[in-house]
Amino acid sequence: MECSDKTPATCSSSSAGMMTPPPSPPSPVILTPCAACKILRRRCVDKCVLAPYFPPTEPLKFTIAHRVFGASNIIKMLQELPEDQRTDAVNSMVYEANARIRDPVYGCAGAICQLQKQISELQAELAKAQVEMLNVQSQNANLMSLICREMSQNQQNNGSVCPDQQTHGNTSLFLDDNSIYAAWEPLWT
Repeated sequence: MECSDKTPATCSSSSAGMMTPPPSPPSPVILTPCAACKILRRRCVDKCVLAPYFPPTEPLKFTIAHRVFGASNIIKMLQELPEDQRTDAVNSMVYEANARIRDPVYGCAGAICQLQKQISELQAELAKAQVEMLNVQSQNANLMSLICREMSQNQQNNGSVCPDQQTHGNTSLFLDDNSIYAAWEPLWT
């Protein structure tokens, strides 16, 4: 008796003891090669050193690093490092390669120098702002002491004034007395 369907459950042959074993699970096959192997046009093996760091979704990452460092140098550098440092090393290589492509002469050093220059400019600007803030605080303190002195002189000249009258009723001190404004004038120029 011939079977058109070769599965053991549906095939009943005259020999009852002869069943075909189920197929073994397939060996792990990498469906998509890593970006490095794809660009280098080689077969991506199971233990590819570059696969964890250059996934197939980021081919530009490997292209940039390969253009500056070369594939063999990238592989050598990664093999010399412990696995926990490889991710940082790849990110660093890609960053350095990007910088070298943008600025072939200075590379990362040019970017670092430019950032240090910006930092020093911003620190100088911050120092100027702090000095200006101290000047304003000093002027404010001088102004407050001048106001207190004028108010105490007015109180001595006018006699004792109730604190409620001083704050609510007596605003002429601030509005009419031109001698106070003359004293404040140098502070604001």
